[in-house]
Amino acid sequence: MREARRKTPEELLRLVQAEEASARNGRLKVFLGYSPGVGKSFRMLDEARRRRERGEDVVVCAVQPDVPPGAEAVLRKLEVIPLKSVGGGTAMDMEAIICRRPGVCIIDGLAYNNPPGVRNATRWEDVQDLLEAGINVIGSINIHYVAEVREQIESITGRYPTETVPISFIKCADEIEIVDAPPEESIERSSEDDVDASLREQQLSRLRELALVLAADVVDHQLAAYLERHGIPQHYGTNERILVCITPRANVQEMIQVARTVADRFHGELIVAYVHQAEISAADQAGLEERLALARSAGAEIEILRGHDPADALLDFARSRGVTQLFIGHSQRSGIWSRLWGNPADKLIRRSQGMDVRVFPQ
Repeated sequence: MREARRKTPEELLRLVQAEEASARNGRLKVFLGYSPGVGKSFRMLDEARRRRERGEDVVVCAVQPDVPPGAEAVLRKLEVIPLKSVGGGTAMDMEAIICRRPGVCIIDGLAYNNPPGVRNATRWEDVQDLLEAGINVIGSINIHYVAEVREQIESITGRYPTETVPISFIKCADEIEIVDAPPEESIERSSEDDVDASLREQQLSRLRELALVLAADVVDHQLAAYLERHGIPQHYGTNERILVCITPRANVQEMIQVARTVADRFHGELIVAYVHQAEISAADQAGLEERLALARSAGAEIEILRGHDPADALLDFARSRGVTQLFIGHSQRSGIWSRLWGNPADKLIRRSQGMDVRVFPQ
């Protein structure tokens, strides 16, 4: 049996410092939702109730202005430190919380901005102070308010959040719990009646995927930190190879965004392929160049394929590279590919044994 490598003095020092900091600081648990109405506030308050019944010292330090239905009865059973008024707004009463020094603080809405005149500009920075003071925190947030995914949120919902929490803060959580109500239930609870139900379900499905990927990244971060603390080397192999198939008129932005997220999550490869057409218009050529530029900006490998049958060319290439996921766009409108070779999307799905095919409506 091979002898385990001895840690260097520097590695031992980092290990001791990390363990001391972990013992000194409070622990953070985050309830992560992908949309208003999935029930994260109720789940958080219900956990507070259960912890109090087990004998833990639990105090509610911040809740949403409108407590969700079903949560009011739970909230009435808990001790609450009211928000304080500052400069025409409200903020957590940090002095009262630290003086009270509860075992667990319940804090809803981690992304809230504090009004002027408060020590910290944001609520999540208040949480950092509580953790450094050795106080445990249970908080909640929607995926919309994670700073690094704002552009993706805007592409999905058309809205650009201004109150945010950095992903580094979420990744420092000791525990993260997804509140994963089905999209159709979230639609029923939502107040956004002006959005078409079918479109809303598509939006929620994409938001749910973002939340699941973020939660998985937090787990990866925790694992990496554990391995580093204990001197265990990390070995990553490429498990996923994603092939995004594009055309000059395809709406590829969503496909590439999702593919990039999945590739990063699984330490995989992202490949974008286009089947060369002998004669295309100047407008289609310009559209193709625009889409290829988008793929390059996402760090994708670009492949220009040739073949009489586009589906055959894509599948032959995918098999030669060990592709595990195919991303394709599909429109119900009949085009030149459909007239000459049949529907390429149907052919790709029928003949893609061993690969997952994801179809993006165009």
